[in-house]
Amino acid sequence: MNQSRYDHIGDQELLRRYLQDHDSAWLGILLERYTLLLFGVCMKYLKDETQAQDAVQQIFLKVVQEVHKYRIDYFKSWLYTVAKNHCLTVLRDKKRNIPVALTENDQIADEPEEVPEQEAISPELLKDALDALSEEQRQSVILFYLKKKSYQEISASEGYSLLQVKSYIQNGKRNLKLLIQKMLKKAKKENG
Repeated sequence: MNQSRYDHIGDQELLRRYLQDHDSAWLGILLERYTLLLFGVCMKYLKDETQAQDAVQQIFLKVVQEVHKYRIDYFKSWLYTVAKNHCLTVLRDKKRNIPVALTENDQIADEPEEVPEQEAISPELLKDALDALSEEQRQSVILFYLKKKSYQEISASEGYSLLQVKSYIQNGKRNLKLLIQKMLKKAKKENG
């Protein structure tokens, strides 16, 4: 649909048409209006063009999945809030959820509530933990964290959807952390 043909239609009317007709073209017009706003918000928080582009795509997916769940009086304000919350989550995850064993010095990140002592993680332990992940999770985690590929690049190279990539990375990261902690506890018991 030609965007300028619909300039006279307000956000609320486009949203109403989308919710009523379930025609994604209406939502597409609405999201296209605010692509630059979303990119600006993401740049403000993430301060990285590639991450901001990835975030805009993830926000679009989130909107498509969740817009029908809410009563939205002002779409632009709601979208801004979704974008801001997404960026804050990304920043929080970066700080807190760096997977153990994927830090530069191969040490467990500061998480005293889960692992009381800082313990060195050998390359062999990391390899064993990675090998225990599913193929999709292992490949996605390696490409994202170690090879610094974006969600889009992983999606294109591996043939996964963006949602699958996000899921494989999140679940892989969590599973990797749990596996490493389990292996460390087992090694500690064996060594006394």
